[in-house]
Amino acid sequence: MHPFVELDRVSLSYGGGTLAVDGLSLTVEQGQFAAVVGPSGCGKSTLMKLVTGLMPPTRGGVIVDGQEVAGPLKICGMGFQNPTLLPWRTTLRNLMLPLEIVRPHRHKLRRERAGYEAEAKRLLASVGLAGFEDKFPWQLSGGMQQRVSLCRALIHGPKLLMLDEPFGALDAFTREELWAVLQDVWMERRFTGILVTHDLREAVYLADVVYVMTARPGRVMSVHRIDLPRPRNLETTFTPEFGRLVHALRDEISNVREAVR
Repeated sequence: MHPFVELDRVSLSYGGGTLAVDGLSLTVEQGQFAAVVGPSGCGKSTLMKLVTGLMPPTRGGVIVDGQEVAGPLKICGMGFQNPTLLPWRTTLRNLMLPLEIVRPHRHKLRRERAGYEAEAKRLLASVGLAGFEDKFPWQLSGGMQQRVSLCRALIHGPKLLMLDEPFGALDAFTREELWAVLQDVWMERRFTGILVTHDLREAVYLADVVYVMTARPGRVMSVHRIDLPRPRNLETTFTPEFGRLVHALRDEISNVREAVR
């Protein structure tokens, strides 16, 4: 493996002088799944914007796939807490939306539509949504909509998947079910993944490495390697080692919160 995402002493100030992150450094290896946790307001979402090129750093460098990030990345798929599906589009047409936008797919879509649709249906089947291609968002549960959103983030074959609290709005049972779905998709495709989450169990379940950030201005305070064997399942979450890792993360973040009160 070699570094795929590198942030080197990055700082970012928003308008009015608010310093969101300062001296932020981290490295994510190619094909690795990383999670970023920390107290509210520590700059986790800012990190997302920096890595994807949606915002340039005030200082420092951001390198993805060997290139300095100078604008929005085409090799990136993104997933958010809300699935943001277009209500007038079916599941299949929602899923294929990035192909209408992202090069080179938008130029190939008309003549290769059958192949693209076959891949979209295969993706849907891999997350348990075979047969739902013609359903509209209002006909799907919240968990099903989030599965469509995940597939949409992957349909153009991104090398990097960025996830910002993707399961935060779901109930506990659905959330745990989707952990397994995401793990299965990652193990099949081996993209590089970065997950921003408040759920420490989610971070330990999904990640190879967890970065803990300080309070604002955010920087990496500690790094935890997660050596639990894969594939992980719900039984894994009841093991002593899983519990130890979750408690270690919780204690660090609690100490940060206490220090700023």
